[in-house]
Amino acid sequence: MPAEIINLRKARKARDRVVKEKRAEENRAKFGRTKAEREQARADEVLAKRRLDAHRRNTDDDGSDDGAPAS
Repeated sequence: MPAEIINLRKARKARDRVVKEKRAEENRAKFGRTKAEREQARADEVLAKRRLDAHRRNTDDDGSDDGAPAS
């Protein structure tokens, strides 16, 4: 009984597709976040920045906090 003839180029491309899909699945699990998760993270960053700014002390002599030099 003769062996089944296969196209090596097609076999290689099919193998590469499987490897790419596996890598993509791993990356989705590692880096992927839902839209709600991204928005929540963004909101948390804004809140943290506001809290930090609220606790910032004035270092200008005139008491202003606009960053402009006192005149």
